[in-house]
Amino acid sequence: MALLLIGTAVAYLWNLGRDGWANSFYAAAVQAGAHSWKAFFFGSSDWGNSITVDKTPASLWPMEISARLFGMHPWSMMLPQVLLGVASVALLWATLRRTHGSAAGVLGGLALAVTPVAAMMFRFNNPDTLLVFLMVAAVWAMTRALEDGRWRWLVLCGVLVGFGFLAKQLQVLLVLPALAVTYLIAGPPRLGARLLQLCAAGVAMIVGAGWWVLVAQLWPTSSRPYFGGSEHNSIIELTLGYNGLGRLGIGSDSGTMPGPPGGGHMPKGGFFGSEAGITRMFQETVGGQIGWLIPAAVVLLVAGILLRGKASRTDPQRAALILWGGWMLVTGLVFSFMQGLFHQYYTVALAPAVAGTAGLGAVMVWRERDRLWVRFAAALAVALTVAAAVMLLSRTPDFVPWLRWVVLVVGIAATLALLIPRQRALAPVTAVAAVLAVVAGPFAYSVDTLATAHTGGIPLAGPKTASGGFPSFGPPSGQNGPQGGQGGPANDQGAPADANTPAGQKDQRHHRSPFDDTSAPALIAKLRDGCANYTWAGASAGSMSASDLQLDSGCSVMPIGGFGGGDPSPTLRQFQDYVAHGRIHYFIGRSKDDDMRGPGFGDETSAASEITKWVEQHYAATTIGDLPVYDLTAPEHAAG
Repeated sequence: MALLLIGTAVAYLWNLGRDGWANSFYAAAVQAGAHSWKAFFFGSSDWGNSITVDKTPASLWPMEISARLFGMHPWSMMLPQVLLGVASVALLWATLRRTHGSAAGVLGGLALAVTPVAAMMFRFNNPDTLLVFLMVAAVWAMTRALEDGRWRWLVLCGVLVGFGFLAKQLQVLLVLPALAVTYLIAGPPRLGARLLQLCAAGVAMIVGAGWWVLVAQLWPTSSRPYFGGSEHNSIIELTLGYNGLGRLGIGSDSGTMPGPPGGGHMPKGGFFGSEAGITRMFQETVGGQIGWLIPAAVVLLVAGILLRGKASRTDPQRAALILWGGWMLVTGLVFSFMQGLFHQYYTVALAPAVAGTAGLGAVMVWRERDRLWVRFAAALAVALTVAAAVMLLSRTPDFVPWLRWVVLVVGIAATLALLIPRQRALAPVTAVAAVLAVVAGPFAYSVDTLATAHTGGIPLAGPKTASGGFPSFGPPSGQNGPQGGQGGPANDQGAPADANTPAGQKDQRHHRSPFDDTSAPALIAKLRDGCANYTWAGASAGSMSASDLQLDSGCSVMPIGGFGGGDPSPTLRQFQDYVAHGRIHYFIGRSKDDDMRGPGFGDETSAASEITKWVEQHYAATTIGDLPVYDLTAPEHAAG
């Protein structure tokens, strides 16, 4: 286990600054939180505290603390993510070994460490890293509760789930059914006591999340940032709407799903290269992220449950299978059938459940392999997993082309060897061959992931597939997005992404930067000119440009309208008041060719559109590159 943790840490830390600012939307928020404690608490996009990111802020806190300690650099921002990733592997090992021994822990930890989407997200600045750690920690606390039935473990489990809400809102609830059902079935106390304990855990969960929600809701709106992504400046609305039912595709009868405020609607169904359905986890752009070990985990889960069929109600091994397997099934089914906004990297929340279930089941069937049906189950698990690996590897024929043949040959040999009864002498070789056949594919994809720079809001692990693509409502024709298809939305609100930046690329900004390399120095110098004298050195419609400007200049830049430019913040009147009091220096407009500034710009009644029109009518523009820049401290002029 020590070797696994050291290897994982070294791999994840290697060339940690390769991704630059990665997702600049969240990087700008980290920068803001390193400057302002109010921005830290609320998750503001800028330290002028005009608007927050479209999530609760806890996932930003470790990165912001690191930035305060070591300065704002890509490596200091990513360091907490790596540490949380390694801690997730270690905690998964510690949890599995409590019920099934060290071998299960090592196998589960190895499976998680080499899952491509985990290797991607554990060194990226999206909110999922802290979420995954807290979900694993909640399962660990429940495992302790299943051992002795003490109230403190149930309360701790609830607090961890509640804090997970502050990392990524309702997504943490994917683990909740497995936690509750497992304790209800296998908890040591009597049924009445178990129900009371689960109620106490529910109260602890509400407290774990509610303290921040209560403060945020009661804080006067005039002295806090606007909650980005909400239509009426409400964190509750953001939670239940856009980040709740909107993710599942619930709440619209028109065949569309709600987008962010001012962002119009997006078609339901096949988002970002995948169609909802039972096969989604194995489809073109999703399978390479998470699909490798799912067949083995499902088969081993069934086999493990059957092996513990006559055990007592509180049997710890069966309880562990219900816990990890329940998490896997609930999360896998939700991700497979959700009709709303689904990104491939969401599946990192499924990775620990698959790894844990596979680790437990593998040890159980290996110990009982003298039984004929158990040998068939083990062979079936290896055979199906090898078949899935060969299918996934065949989608990237130019990537290590010989690997799928090695996996196939070794996998067939391991499958046949598992069917041989009483093969004591061959047992170690069979075990090693089975493990190698199962993990070789995801390991190779993870190595490729760690060796490749990734930027934008939809990072994809592994090499590009041959034909995987996104819907055509992204960049204009000819702009290639992730996986080689038409570029699709980044983050969660329909902005472009550059998911697989070639290794060694110097420009770490979004591929749709608000300025080109020739105009960047002049624009940055302009923003830096006296920026300490202003609340915002500049303002730009939408976070896509504002985040890059803020990160490159080191000056606070207001993202008008939030991420997609559609949030009603600030209003025209508020913006005029800021200008009148000399709080904003420059307004950076849009180039004539820019059609990728987010959905809010398609609405002429949005606050961003109204502010842009007002600035154009009352101030003279200086062109830098192809961008009009307006000095809001200069005297107004009448529109021509």
